[in-house]
Amino acid sequence: MKGKLIFAALAASLSGFLFGFDTVVISGANLPIKELWNTSEWFHGTFIMSMALWGTVVGALLAGFPTDRLGRRSTLIWIGVLYFVSAVGSGLAPDPYTFSLFRFIGGLGVGISSIAAPTYISEISSASNRGRLGALYQFNLVLGILVAFISNYLLQGVGGENDWRWMLGIEALPALFYTIMVFGVPRSPRWLVLYKNNTTEAFEILKGLTGSEERAQSMLKDIEEDHQRTAHDTSSVFSAKYKRPLILAFLIAFFNQLSGINFILYYAPEILVKAGFGASDSLLSSISIGVINLIFTFVGMSLIDRAGRKQLMYIGSVGYIISLFMVAYGFYTDSSAIFKLVFILTFIASHAIGQGAVIWIFISEIFPNRVRAYGQAWGSGTHWVFAALITLFGSVLINSFAPWVAFVFFGCFMVLQLLYTHFMMPETRGKSLEKLEEELVN
Repeated sequence: MKGKLIFAALAASLSGFLFGFDTVVISGANLPIKELWNTSEWFHGTFIMSMALWGTVVGALLAGFPTDRLGRRSTLIWIGVLYFVSAVGSGLAPDPYTFSLFRFIGGLGVGISSIAAPTYISEISSASNRGRLGALYQFNLVLGILVAFISNYLLQGVGGENDWRWMLGIEALPALFYTIMVFGVPRSPRWLVLYKNNTTEAFEILKGLTGSEERAQSMLKDIEEDHQRTAHDTSSVFSAKYKRPLILAFLIAFFNQLSGINFILYYAPEILVKAGFGASDSLLSSISIGVINLIFTFVGMSLIDRAGRKQLMYIGSVGYIISLFMVAYGFYTDSSAIFKLVFILTFIASHAIGQGAVIWIFISEIFPNRVRAYGQAWGSGTHWVFAALITLFGSVLINSFAPWVAFVFFGCFMVLQLLYTHFMMPETRGKSLEKLEEELVN
């Protein structure tokens, strides 16, 4: 792969780092903020913990418009601005309402990045490297999660009772770095052809990304033929002919969150305290979650273009089922804290290999060029609606019911995910975006 292609994919995927960091950094501030503002469980779950996720829902549902109208690259730049403003505002917030507003702004950045970045990366890639380059987004996402856990641990006690402000405000630094980086990426060649009818610039970009005039010509020909075939098509993404990709995107996003992944990431310290770890040890043990997530994301990245998307979903689904029911068993029988932690880490590994590695790539592949951004918004919006609901009720769930109940609940849905993978999910490995359009739509 050419250096220009790797740089462009890496720069865009750094929005995933901010996505992961922003999503998990709140876990370290969870208990200090609850004590500081003395809010109820419902208020804490609705405003403090899940407000960013409601911003993510709004951002994901609306992201198709700027991604198509402003362009993929311009949208990526504005994402950096949103993250920066959110980090500074959240760290300085004087009350829970102002805090919630700035967390909402950060959520907008997360939601939009989950559409714009995978869309951009898929459109600058070829069929042979789309999985690996797309997985950079997930790699940076889990790296952001790990760095957030480490940052929270290292900043614990810095600034006394205001250490949570440092935990949240530190995100401004990577946000600024990302924004500068993304100014250096080229525009999407597929976007240039479809929305600007600019084949000249598209060809030059493809030539720079592939390092081959012949390959650039071949890719441009496929893009132009697809554009000519759909140029007069004014149907929306919710037209009947897109029913199959809509259902596939909805279900993979639905099952992603009904695995309980955000529930565990957001409430990791609190879950580990209930598992038997001390409050300080729970923050340190949370780092192990980030480490395992990162290690097995490498495994998923190495396999996604070899084994394929569907095979990874099989592996992840079986791992989910075993680990979730074993964690439930551990809580039900009051097993040791280490026993529970081992299977929580098994759950994280299963997610990293399966859903974590596949979801953003798969959704960005199954929609045609003309409606990709809006299709990505549909899938991502579904993901974030359920993420927000689970986080909203998470504080009540973990404090009103025995912990094993939650893990059995999520485990049952993973049995359904295994059935979805076997009977409904197509394999997209090694096929051009235009070829997939023919198979899934036409």
